[in-house]
Amino acid sequence: MTCEGCSNAVTRVLNRLEGVNFEIDLPNKKVYIDSELSVDTLLETLKKTGKNASYLGEKSAQ
Repeated sequence: MTCEGCSNAVTRVLNRLEGVNFEIDLPNKKVYIDSELSVDTLLETLKKTGKNASYLGEKSAQ
C-alpha cells in the first residue's frame, strides 16, 4: 500500500468479511487484522485488491 487509494481498496474488501477487525498503518504499508478466519482466506481476499500481500506474523504488544 502506497496511497489512500490502496488503503480504500483494502478497506473495501475486508469490510465484506464477517467478524474482521483491522487497522491500516499506511506509513509502514501494513494491515493488522484480528479475525477467526484463516490466514489463507485473508490473503486470498486481499489479492482481490490487485496488490501483493503476505503474512508477517502476529502483531507484537506495544
